[in-house]
Amino acid sequence: MGKVKLPDVIPIFPLPNVVLFPGVSLPLHIFEPRYKAMVADALAEAQIIGMVLLKPGYEADYYGRPPAYDLGCAGRITVVEQLPDGRYNIVLNGIQRFRILEEYNQRLYRTVQVEWLCEESQGWGGRPLSASRGKLLELIADLTEPSGGHLSQLDDATLVNHLCHLLPLSSEEKQGLLEANGLAARCDWLTQLLEFHQMERQLATPGCTEDLESKIRH
Repeated sequence: MGKVKLPDVIPIFPLPNVVLFPGVSLPLHIFEPRYKAMVADALAEAQIIGMVLLKPGYEADYYGRPPAYDLGCAGRITVVEQLPDGRYNIVLNGIQRFRILEEYNQRLYRTVQVEWLCEESQGWGGRPLSASRGKLLELIADLTEPSGGHLSQLDDATLVNHLCHLLPLSSEEKQGLLEANGLAARCDWLTQLLEFHQMERQLATPGCTEDLESKIRH
């Protein structure tokens, strides 16, 4: 069976603190009238909603059309529960990244024309993900319980994208990870972020600064 063609125009759901990644499931509670209409229309059409991150300063125009990053990830509605008052509980499963080309103002909610972006399995210079996967797993091992060893059994895409989703990183950091050109590049960037935050924690540990100063003096 051939690959299903994705629509050129999709609805978007801009939020200030949510970044969706391919292959990741995202539960959402839909209560604003415009987004209830969006879900109803999506269910009647392609069942696809694009998630995009709002840029800082969105509060001034939240109920209008505040600026959002132009690269997001679309999800397909896989679970839906309509509540008696018209609200929805849904689950989106991330399917593919997109870049916004043009925005339309024809509905209560925002719709956009998109360019669909392929998820490259290799990163800069065609280097395979395995070159940095090992380092990432080492860093994660320092953050998880011994049972976290099952992570090494996950395939590359599941490992990297779910870690990007689950780890306590800022929304802007997660947006940068989503924008990385492929899994290997995303894995590299995630590894660098974890190393940076690991260093931050070490510097915040009592006595760490003195130890560093002692090493520098010697």
